Amino acid sequence: MNNRNLLKIFGVNVKIERLKLGYTQEQLAEILNMHEKHISKIETGKQNVTLKTLSQIANALRVQEYILLQEK
Repeated sequence: MNNRNLLKIFGVNVKIERLKLGYTQEQLAEILNMHEKHISKIETGKQNVTLKTLSQIANALRVQEYILLQEK
């Protein structure tokens, strides 16, 4: 699996988990102290993230990190 595919999988999973909690991109961005556009780019697979950011997103969405990285 290449990096681009992993970013897309990650982004889709972030969106799915965000919607499960009923959060808007703006609400998630506020929780994470990020700009809403940054969340949008993550969800569309256009933004690389660090392991620290991955962990912060997982915590905010109340899931384990691996959930956000697995293909469904």
